Amino acid sequence: MSPRWKPNPEVRTGRHVVHTLHAHLVFITKYRHGALTDPMLIRCEQIMRDVCADFEAELHAFNGEDDHVHLLIHYPPKVALSKLVNSLKGVSARILRKEFNAHVRTHTSGDHFWSGSYFATSVGEAPLTALKQYIEQQKQPT
Repeated sequence: MSPRWKPNPEVRTGRHVVHTLHAHLVFITKYRHGALTDPMLIRCEQIMRDVCADFEAELHAFNGEDDHVHLLIHYPPKVALSKLVNSLKGVSARILRKEFNAHVRTHTSGDHFWSGSYFATSVGEAPLTALKQYIEQQKQPT
């Protein structure tokens, strides 16, 4: 017997919770010096997908320009968003610095890759497709 409704794949279930939490995050490079190149953005997305997986979260959309990145993340309620952000920024900065050292040194100063601040907003069901489209249409550097 088939159900009368189709389950929403965005709704997750846990032992004691049913949830669909999404966050739109924006990280800006320190001093906005245009530190990101297209190969760096590709690698950054891979790194951030791995970090999200470690937190049992999903990176639904990722894109950026030469001085910032946008992320659309689906995360469980047990994850403190601030801890996820700290890990995303810390791990990506460490790996990007290591793998793109010469470029990073010429476009940043000091020990910081990302700005200490970030933008975060919760996302409801209605604007998810519009937000995903917005992120996908960001102009990538050449």
